[in-house]
Amino acid sequence: MFSGIIEHQGHVSAARRLDRDLDITVATGIPDLSLGESIAVNGVCLTVTSFDAAGTATFFISSETLDRTALGRIEAGHRVNLERAVTPATRLSGHIVQGHVDGTGRLLAVEQVGEARHITFSIPARLRRYLVEKGSITIDGISLTLNTVGEPGADGCPPDAFRIALMIIPHTWEHTTLGTLKAGNAVNIEVDVIAKYVESVCQYR
Repeated sequence: MFSGIIEHQGHVSAARRLDRDLDITVATGIPDLSLGESIAVNGVCLTVTSFDAAGTATFFISSETLDRTALGRIEAGHRVNLERAVTPATRLSGHIVQGHVDGTGRLLAVEQVGEARHITFSIPARLRRYLVEKGSITIDGISLTLNTVGEPGADGCPPDAFRIALMIIPHTWEHTTLGTLKAGNAVNIEVDVIAKYVESVCQYR
């Protein structure tokens, strides 16, 4: 379980293709890693398969994860957002995040507004029912607040997508990988798990 508050930006030192899978080595900046612990890498819950005293860790990414997330675009030299699993004493400054990606979106545009950034993404239409204005969304592991939520096919989007907009404060811009994204880049999307449970209860009550 995670909260969507990014603790570190890791540096990918190697990304090795293994047939249909991917193995990455990341300088995490975390000195007290444990073998087998879960870390959210760009919002995807991954397992530490090896590590050293300096905090350089390896993660194995299966074809299932590559098919469902945007991790396939990771290359050596990239930065990634990192968050360790929460503890019972952790302040939940973001929202409940599982690290189980629901789909991928794409960055549409970034506009500077004062010191903040107004950013828009295209999101799969099947996720629309889980989002509300001023609700929470996780993008590449970052807990963010939705400013506006469009409708499928509106605002120049195709019928299978819709547009969301968010305002990013300078701290988040500088301490996550949002500032490295280019228009068209894929991002990992996780919607609020509570919305999914509510939907399930309403369907099967």
